[in-house]
Amino acid sequence: MQIIEVNSKSTRKAFLNVPHLIYKGDENWICPLDQDIEQIFDATKNPFYSHGVCTRWILRNDQGLVIGRVAAFVNFKKAHQYEVPTGGMGFFECIDDQAAASLLFATAESWLKAKKMEAMEGPINFGENDSFWGLLVEGFSPPSYGMNYHPPYYHKLFTAYGFETSYEQITNHLDITKPFPERFSKIANWVANKPGYTFEHFSKKNSEKYVNDLMEIYNDAWKDFKNFVPIKKETLMESFKKMETIMDEQLIWFAYVNGEPASFLVTIPDANQMIKGFKGKLGLLQKLIFVYKRWRGVSRMRAIVMGTKTAYQKHGLESALFITLGKYVLPLNQYRELEMSWVGDFNDKMLAIHEATGAAFGKRHMTLRKTF
Repeated sequence: MQIIEVNSKSTRKAFLNVPHLIYKGDENWICPLDQDIEQIFDATKNPFYSHGVCTRWILRNDQGLVIGRVAAFVNFKKAHQYEVPTGGMGFFECIDDQAAASLLFATAESWLKAKKMEAMEGPINFGENDSFWGLLVEGFSPPSYGMNYHPPYYHKLFTAYGFETSYEQITNHLDITKPFPERFSKIANWVANKPGYTFEHFSKKNSEKYVNDLMEIYNDAWKDFKNFVPIKKETLMESFKKMETIMDEQLIWFAYVNGEPASFLVTIPDANQMIKGFKGKLGLLQKLIFVYKRWRGVSRMRAIVMGTKTAYQKHGLESALFITLGKYVLPLNQYRELEMSWVGDFNDKMLAIHEATGAAFGKRHMTLRKTF
């Protein structure tokens, strides 16, 4: 077997083609857009290159067939937040062969060691954790946009190499066609009507204001979590720019207490229902189909992220945001499911909110760790 670094047009193409071999015949798999993957490895488009480095490889067997791929990266802003310097590994795809998988893992490990790292976590993204993060181990149903999908055998490939679970990522599904539990609705409506509490949806015309509000809330809400690194404005601006083609402004809501940004909920239509069957391509024909499907509408939304400032985390703002979102969504008679992804098993408060809405378990991903 031969490891080859991705550094040419042909190797980039081979890297993108590996999943088509792995998921051939799997009706649940929806191929991410090639441009979305390539943007992660483009230093001119991915802001993480300003404080990180990344390399990727493909694996050929003795007959010359590409049978696997992997990427490794170091986010220098986060690497030293751990007990030992820790890098990342992701975009792993491989046939069901332990020797092949171990060679890919070892290649990433060797590269990270050369960067003075002493451990790696994966599969993760060279970017924010809202996309391409975690190993799917339960809930092998069609993924929503940005969520990882994997064959069941990947877990044993990871554990056999020495990876251990760092934390689990829980995704829950909410049936939009059913009313919220009575207690949840009662509390949410009471909160929504409290004096001084106001709610606004995102507006592209005032995008800078809402990006600033989101950054303020997010960095306060997550500051006490282990290994937290504050999010930057340019990263958020880039994320909203990516969402523009599918964004519905009234799916993104903010709560204010006496004018102070206090809580937010970012939800997007599930673009995977628009790109299914594209095989990663977005040429003229696919763009026309995409525009038609966007106009026709999709049946699933994905709640990417939500957060509440620590001072307001017991005020019920999250439930009020869900109720406010529902007031817009339900009359449309379009959406049937809200995927709430993902919440770490360490985040008891958010998991409790999911349970209170009446959401049911959907998927389980794992972020795994290998200490060198």
